[in-house]
Amino acid sequence: MALLFRWLLRLTGSTVILTALAVAAVYFLASRSLPDYSKSLEVAGLSAPVEIVRDHANVPHIFGAADRDVFFGLGYAHAQDRLWQMVTMRRTVQGRLSEVFGTRTLAVDKLMRRLDLYTLAQRSVAAQDAQTIVALEGYAAGVNARLAEINRDALGRGAPEMFLFDVPIALWQPADSLAMVKLMALEMSGQLETEVMRARSSLLLPDLARLSDLLPDAPGSGVAALPAYASLIDAPLPQFTASVALPEHPLSPFRHSAFAGASNAWAAAASRSASGGTLLANDPHLGFSAPTMWYLARLELQGGGVIGATIPGIPSVLSGRSDSLGWALTSAYVDDQDVYIEQINPENPEEYRTPDGFKPFVTRKSIIQIKDEQPVTLTLRWTDNGPVLPGTHYNLEAITPPGHVAALAWTALSPKDTTMSAGIGLMSARTVQAAIAATVSFVAPAQNLTLVDKTQIALKTIGAMPRRSVAHQSRGRMPSPGWIEANRWQGRLSYAANPEFVAPLGGILGNTNNKIVDRPFPLHISFDWGDSQRVLRWQRLMQSRQVHTRDSFIEAQLDTVSPAARTLLPLIGADLWFTGEAAPKGTPEAQRQRALALLADWNGEMNEHLPEPLLYAAWLRALQDRLIRDDLGPLADEFLHVEPLFIERVYRDVDGAAVWCDVIQSAPVETCTDMARLALDDALIWITERYGPALESLRWGDAHQATHDHPVLGKLPLLRYFVNIRQSTSGGDHTLMRGLTSGAPEAPFENVHGAGYRGVYDFADPDSSVFVTATGQSGHFLSRHYDDLGELWRRGEYIPMSLDAGLARAAAVGITHLTPD
Repeated sequence: MALLFRWLLRLTGSTVILTALAVAAVYFLASRSLPDYSKSLEVAGLSAPVEIVRDHANVPHIFGAADRDVFFGLGYAHAQDRLWQMVTMRRTVQGRLSEVFGTRTLAVDKLMRRLDLYTLAQRSVAAQDAQTIVALEGYAAGVNARLAEINRDALGRGAPEMFLFDVPIALWQPADSLAMVKLMALEMSGQLETEVMRARSSLLLPDLARLSDLLPDAPGSGVAALPAYASLIDAPLPQFTASVALPEHPLSPFRHSAFAGASNAWAAAASRSASGGTLLANDPHLGFSAPTMWYLARLELQGGGVIGATIPGIPSVLSGRSDSLGWALTSAYVDDQDVYIEQINPENPEEYRTPDGFKPFVTRKSIIQIKDEQPVTLTLRWTDNGPVLPGTHYNLEAITPPGHVAALAWTALSPKDTTMSAGIGLMSARTVQAAIAATVSFVAPAQNLTLVDKTQIALKTIGAMPRRSVAHQSRGRMPSPGWIEANRWQGRLSYAANPEFVAPLGGILGNTNNKIVDRPFPLHISFDWGDSQRVLRWQRLMQSRQVHTRDSFIEAQLDTVSPAARTLLPLIGADLWFTGEAAPKGTPEAQRQRALALLADWNGEMNEHLPEPLLYAAWLRALQDRLIRDDLGPLADEFLHVEPLFIERVYRDVDGAAVWCDVIQSAPVETCTDMARLALDDALIWITERYGPALESLRWGDAHQATHDHPVLGKLPLLRYFVNIRQSTSGGDHTLMRGLTSGAPEAPFENVHGAGYRGVYDFADPDSSVFVTATGQSGHFLSRHYDDLGELWRRGEYIPMSLDAGLARAAAVGITHLTPD
């Protein structure tokens, strides 16, 4: 027995020692890739020395004698902090993820190859202007200098992830940066899915008028009547097809339309500013990740310094300011995608129908290499309208008749995409007029550009807008036959047709992705907009003050009052508030009365510490499901988020919309009050099962956690606790401090999409401007800068946005000197 005990003790001790050694070895190897910010380094590709001063928040301030050298420094800094993020994004747009991750990402690669974005980016290099070529080449040289340093000095392969996924890293090319822009355009596009959803819903709903309830138009006139989708296609359509999920890998850029991009931006003229200078605020919204997509940087260019938010891989400050100009971006929701149903020649499957007869597809073979598997060969097919997509993509097969395929027209599929040139030119502009002129070459993704200079404010929609015929059968709202000439695009509208507002009389401009113009088709911009609620709160906050300050703009960015909650609760609870007899404790009736009592005293603030936001969100989610489930069946699962305009139409009985309250499969005629009561009971059961019966103890923040997850390591046991960043957050789907919920059945209220960057710029005192990102500058989870900005972001705090080099040096965490080799 004693001998056995001794051997067990030895084995246990040996295991502990070996485990400790293994952990120490892993930490040593991983920490080798932590960048050293205080050093001098000789590098190839520079014409003169470059200095990178990293301020107290690890924001690089880059100084050089020529613009090319400054962009070199930005490429080097991006590669120091975000190399893994950059190479995975590049692999995504190239359709080469499966070389690293195996069959898990094959569906993503297939779709990316069919869109062929990387080839289009390569062809677009020749279309850039001279200063953009200088920026692209300098930036690529800076990235490659960091790669050379990693290889020469054995710096842990550049990132900890490289030890788990050991694959060669190709040198960075100018086309790679253009491809990053196209990838962002893909992630911010949603018109394709919206067209398909409208067509699928049209096929299920016997009364076409109900389609305007379910997918409501933004308030305002000028909306075209919709045809029934079945009337557009002279062929038998599928009676039923099961929904196919989108590729679910975290690196997939294919998102539901609700996650296709959103943002806030507002500006005040000097006449509406307490300081006497113009004001600008911006918080662009993207999916959360660790690290965040955004990276803060300052570039000291020959024309002056610029500072703000960049995206690793792209040599441009996308949202930021110089000493005389500030610029902000919000998704414009331009209808820049159309789905075409293409008829295949029954005599020759290699041809498709055009207005002039049948024509061969343009085809090309593409081979996808797969880790530990045999390669897959795809045949890519293009029509005059665009690439042919598989029927599984956004469930295109559900609206595609036999003998036909679906193709996509999209402005981002241009081989002469000059969006990058517009971005580089914008940084050189010093006035509103110069900035508007510089962005004439912007293609995709279409954005609303809010601008301020020392004296003026403006908003200009930038990006290509398709020119459609007034005879277009669906006006771009549903898929249409590709062989009918009137349905095809007729080029682009002129830049002058893009909406423009300069120096408005009221002195305030803003955009929350709301409808900005009310023009008839085909100058309509879009039939689908990204917001009908946040703008109501924004208008109230802007008009509640005669003059604004930097702090009042910050207050608006962080506002958590839901106008949807304030509108909908009195409607759906009109016949439930304070009615009924007292119910015994512990009964469903008593629980319902407690919930209603809490909501009756609530002001609509989606505060993380309150129970009411969770009660409201669960109730509305259950209610919408009850209203549409019997009409749509399984398609109801794809309506992930509550649509306030739909609920309001139903409960105000707009154009007979209250008919949604009746369950068509049941004999009794249910009222909207019945549905509201049943849905509240559903919500309370769900809440009790998840969080217990004590309603007063509920916290919205427990359900509404911001999920900054590592897209690759975030699912791994144990490691996920080191790489994922989770935060209890306020806000919701319809608040200015937007925290879009996932809608997923397992965790429907997780905060997955919001303002990864916030900036507020005051041109009375530009160096008092502030900004912040949602995580930190570093993508290395062992770095203290991996999440150091995250807690500031959660609390609604900011860091200075100064172009004062002395301030940057005063508290620098490191200074890097790059000199020509």
